Amino acid sequence: MRPTAKSLILDLLSVAGGLAFPVRKLTVACSLFDISENSVRVTLVRLSAAGLIEAAGRGAYRLGESAVEFASEVSSWRTAETRVRQWNGDYIAVHGGAPISDRVARKRGQRALQMLGFRELTRGLSVRPDNLEGGVDSVRTRLHTLGLESEASVFRASAFDPALEVRARGLWDAKELAASYKRSRVRLGAWLERAPGLELDVQAREAFLLGGSAIRQLVYDPMLPAPLVDVDERRAFVEAVRKMDKAGRAIWKRFLGLSLGSAVPSTVQLTDENPPPGGWIQ
Repeated sequence: MRPTAKSLILDLLSVAGGLAFPVRKLTVACSLFDISENSVRVTLVRLSAAGLIEAAGRGAYRLGESAVEFASEVSSWRTAETRVRQWNGDYIAVHGGAPISDRVARKRGQRALQMLGFRELTRGLSVRPDNLEGGVDSVRTRLHTLGLESEASVFRASAFDPALEVRARGLWDAKELAASYKRSRVRLGAWLERAPGLELDVQAREAFLLGGSAIRQLVYDPMLPAPLVDVDERRAFVEAVRKMDKAGRAIWKRFLGLSLGSAVPSTVQLTDENPPPGGWIQ
């Protein structure tokens, strides 16, 4: 799926780590996906008006305050595995929310639930295993940060009857999750092996699309505990995404440097050794 000007600009500003990103670099990046300079500038004006980005000096932008917390949640995929704890069988439940008539609020709430791995157990009641560090309090805060309506109740649930427990455990397809981890891990590994033979602009474009897809998979991963999922397979996938992320940052740093006439190294290291410092394009 090709990115839009909006999604690409927000992604690039997110990985910039709060630093200013020159418009000329955004234009070069967008040109990889046949997005015109005019489209970039029109999108910048609209994103700025919406408060999603803000000017950071002449001819540069950074994420706006309203987008920083969401971007931080998305980038937390790197440490998600360390924030999973042993499961005691309890669940975290969410009930209620915005009225049906408020479609925008309900859409934000549903996205928040999906990002934290909730599934609907009964009408109006969504659950996930209580296996994340910080428990219900931490999950409640994250849900509201991501857009869950304040009207929704977030609480711990346990002692389901046997039939409901079976139903709860079946909300996630463990076999498909494990298979998806393996498919993505193999795809990333195969690309990293062939990437050195590609032209730099092709490397940059494919790294963005392939790496972005893998990161999205992790952002929306439910981070289930054993025995609901193959934890070892997930950890192997996370490690593969980390390698891809490092390679992508190196590629994009070189691509933008060359495109703007800067002095950069003549080769790209697609391994864990000597990763580039800071963000992709600093």
